[in-house]
Amino acid sequence: MGTLFNWFSPLFQHLRTWTAIGLLLLAVTLPFPAQAASRIDPQLEQQVLQIIREHPEVIIETVQSYQQQQQQKVKQSQQTFLQDLKTNPQTVIGESPTTGSAQSKTLLIEFSDFQCPYCAEAHKTLKELLAKYPDKIRLVYKNLPLVSIHAEALPAAKAAWAAYQQDKFWEYHDALFTNQKQLGEALYLNIAKNLNLDLSKFKRDLALAAPAITKDVQLAEKLAVSGTPFFVINSPTFSGVVQLADIESILTGAK
Repeated sequence: MGTLFNWFSPLFQHLRTWTAIGLLLLAVTLPFPAQAASRIDPQLEQQVLQIIREHPEVIIETVQSYQQQQQQKVKQSQQTFLQDLKTNPQTVIGESPTTGSAQSKTLLIEFSDFQCPYCAEAHKTLKELLAKYPDKIRLVYKNLPLVSIHAEALPAAKAAWAAYQQDKFWEYHDALFTNQKQLGEALYLNIAKNLNLDLSKFKRDLALAAPAITKDVQLAEKLAVSGTPFFVINSPTFSGVVQLADIESILTGAK
């Protein structure tokens, strides 16, 4: 993998094409806001519609130009992110939970969703890697709850953040993935009890968790991360987006 996030380019092409088609249809059928319709000269409206019908390529070119600008912004954000990961990793880590060796030269950023079944599988692999290479990797957890398909992803993320305020994030994180099929308010409270958390503080912190999670989500959006789990690694041998299956070979210097 030569460049950061380079596999997103087909997605941008797909979105650009369908956005152009959608806007063309919108322009033909709804050229003006409803509130202003009564103030538009009917003759002018027909002239505009006729121009659009005869020259739809103008709309497509405009949309393509806009999409290119947006793609360039994302590319710049990705490059800045990777540069920060190399030269000032603490800016990337921020206040996110970390585990593994604080002295490790390999930093692995994970964007994850507690209700995502693929994330649960990745969790098992990461646990094994951290146990096998305790001095070679530092894992940073970033929230990306896919709320449109996972109703409990955000509540679970809030509960884990509340546990983090009592230095129990990773224990809580593990319990959530282990009991993923039971995600819900009862489980969140039971895990807190089992970890001997101050329940009053835990409940208060639940209400304060949203800003930290939103910050992670905004970072993911800025980098055009659309699915979980998603990994970015910076090591002496490789830097960029990485597949879970390749992490061990990077840790051993084979890649």
